[in-house]
Amino acid sequence: MKIGFIGAGNMGSAIINGIVSKGIADPMDIIVTDSDTTKVSELGETSGVRRGISNELVAQAVDILFLCVKPYVIYDVINEIKDTVTEKTLIVSIAAGQSLERLMDAFGNDKLRIIRVMPNTPALVGEGMTAIVRNDNATSEDARTILDIFDNLGKAEIISERLMNAATAISGSSPAYVFMLIEAMADAAVQGGMPRFQAYKFAAQAVLGSAKMVLETDMHPAELKDMVCSPSGTTIDAVAVLEECGMRGMIMKAVKACIDKAKSM
Repeated sequence: MKIGFIGAGNMGSAIINGIVSKGIADPMDIIVTDSDTTKVSELGETSGVRRGISNELVAQAVDILFLCVKPYVIYDVINEIKDTVTEKTLIVSIAAGQSLERLMDAFGNDKLRIIRVMPNTPALVGEGMTAIVRNDNATSEDARTILDIFDNLGKAEIISERLMNAATAISGSSPAYVFMLIEAMADAAVQGGMPRFQAYKFAAQAVLGSAKMVLETDMHPAELKDMVCSPSGTTIDAVAVLEECGMRGMIMKAVKACIDKAKSM
């Protein structure tokens, strides 16, 4: 199985490194192109993957083609490769907000097998969350192949395309919200006298552990919150301030803004 990548940024590199480290494909069967040739050279040195001569030749040579480029670039890339790809190639796009229908229209071939994925940056450390949706031409086996790849970068689930914008907001973009939370918690700890390097560690581990409890206990987040809030304790006072400041509503508005933006792209 030969796998091609057009785009070797953070997400492209994370996917490539995941495939190589888990032995899903031999590095010599992975061909990569990027407008920044330095990135490709670095990947070649660290992962052993091959550098492609051009986007067209990569598209022509592989069984699975990952389009790991931004939404404002993807249609330029498609114009380059649309005359060389066939239905024999499984095409995987990570571009946010770009529907399967729009991608198929851009290729001008209604027989192509296309899968959309929405990963997130924690895939860089093997803790990503990826949403996957396929068009009617892509088979369940195609979807399983891509699911297996992203399961090696964290967790992955197949969803319907109507949920893709919500997935973009709740996992694709949400690490930014969590990083802001960690930074704010750490700033407050520094204000309370804790050295900054310790503050980040305490805050980040608290977030990591809390997320793990949600995933592994099957308890409702509200139940888990109640377990921390002792009567007349410190935590309930902090929760009261967060409620007074409208934390829940603020987060919901932020996620909705992200969904709306994804719909408009």
